[in-house]
Amino acid sequence: MLDIERLIDDKYPALNGRAPLVRQPAMGLLRRLMHEDEVNDFLARHRDAGPFEFVDHVLEHFRFSYMASARDRCNIPSEGRVVIVANHPLGTLDGLALLKLVGEVRRDVKVMVNDLLWEFVPLRPLLLPVDNLTGKGYRKTARAGNEALMAEQAVIVFPAGEVSRAGPSGIKDGPWLSGFLHLARKTNAPILPVHVGGRNSALFYSLSMIYRPLGGLLLVNEMFKKHAMDLPIRIGEPIPLARFDLPTLPNRTKLKLLRKHVYRLAKNRSPLFVTERPIAHPEPRQALRAELDQAQCLGMTKEGMRILLHDYRADSVVMRELGRLRELTFRRVGEGTGEHRDLDDYDRHYQHLLVWDDKAMEIAGAYRLARVGEVLNTHGVEGLYSASLFDCSGEWLASVGEGIELGRSFVQPRYWGRRSLDLLWFGIGAYLKANPSIAWMVGPVSLSNAIPRAALELLVYYYQHYYGANESGVRARAPFRVSSATVEEASALFCHEDAVADFKVLKQQLGMHGVTVPALYKHYTELCTSGGVQFLDFSVDADFGYCVDGLVRVEVAKVKAKKRARYMGE
Repeated sequence: MLDIERLIDDKYPALNGRAPLVRQPAMGLLRRLMHEDEVNDFLARHRDAGPFEFVDHVLEHFRFSYMASARDRCNIPSEGRVVIVANHPLGTLDGLALLKLVGEVRRDVKVMVNDLLWEFVPLRPLLLPVDNLTGKGYRKTARAGNEALMAEQAVIVFPAGEVSRAGPSGIKDGPWLSGFLHLARKTNAPILPVHVGGRNSALFYSLSMIYRPLGGLLLVNEMFKKHAMDLPIRIGEPIPLARFDLPTLPNRTKLKLLRKHVYRLAKNRSPLFVTERPIAHPEPRQALRAELDQAQCLGMTKEGMRILLHDYRADSVVMRELGRLRELTFRRVGEGTGEHRDLDDYDRHYQHLLVWDDKAMEIAGAYRLARVGEVLNTHGVEGLYSASLFDCSGEWLASVGEGIELGRSFVQPRYWGRRSLDLLWFGIGAYLKANPSIAWMVGPVSLSNAIPRAALELLVYYYQHYYGANESGVRARAPFRVSSATVEEASALFCHEDAVADFKVLKQQLGMHGVTVPALYKHYTELCTSGGVQFLDFSVDADFGYCVDGLVRVEVAKVKAKKRARYMGE
């Protein structure tokens, strides 16, 4: 419950020594200004409400709402860590309105607030309290914010640390504090800029000029004046941390520019920082299930997930969700198209092999695949995705005509783990078992551009040496070149006669760069007996985050017996 006397004693201990003739009337006035009885009556009536339910009750009590366009709502990431920064024009209701808006997109959100709101007990699961007047407990709050971001949650911060005040340029925040920047740096979280409209009364700003802390005491009274108000909220596109935290700019300049970036949102002016398109929001679960019930079922994984083969169709929620999950997954590893969804023209004539978790109602992962011969017959060589990255001779294409091209493989992050790749390969095994005439598997396998250049070159050198092909009939359109310095280094590191021994050396060297051998590369080379897998060339994909694609060719007949038993049940 709200206890004004206790709060005042904590914040303004000087009042303790005042004579009762001064103290008691002052307390009575503050109780009325802060609506102590009304607030406590409201808290008593809604003490059992859940946190988002309580937010709704508060906003309904004041008939207070917000206005945000559908386009702006789409800028709120539906999952994954993000630091949301906003100006703070009102003091209480603007924070609750923003909390409601974000909560309608995702429930895993926390907001840093002054400790007055901590008195609203039902809200506490959503709050990270900050004592703006004394600064106590900031480390504890920062630690809680860091933990929330590491758990892939959203954290809302009002960097000014207090409500906006009147100044020469209008009603604006004071200088922004750098606490949110430390949080974003520590967790590599993107920053979502938000502008909130609205203003308090002229009396509030006048009294704040006379005695600044008095303005804070009047905020509850200001809240009770905000009846039947629709608060305009503008949401910008996310700013990747690397685009904001520029090493050439001092922190003070970054904070000033970001504050200006936020206020430009209200005027539809161009952003000051480079932004990225947000990933699309998830598709309705029931609609996904209904459409996937029409897909061909090839089998089940050991975890009880369905292996499905889906054909493209127009206005498909499955395709929209696949595109969303591709972009989500690839961005996590430094790749991606930069669009809302990763979809292209090839999706229309390829099939989509996916693993559906019916309990969670989630697509766990997927591959895009096509029969090479059929694509060549109906769409020509331009219809083959690999041909956009590699020049393929007619002879080579004919040699793999009885094969399938695989690509765009992903396992979405919530299914990452030791056996995540198995989810997809049970699907491929089921497809191969249902189509025994398939002799080859080909397709690009990506290496993220986020891997340090020296490590990338060592990876490519190793796979070209042990799994390359001298005359493959395939040439990269944008070849990835291993530098002469790396060739010299690798010549000294590797024995060049034992793939297993040199693989251990490769892992050790990559570890020094803080990376590991990509799981799919390791998987392919362990899949077959000698000569069964080749990486024909490596090409840079400028349309996909400048990742490096290795074109793999797998001879199905040389898949090891134990792998056939595992994935195909043979």
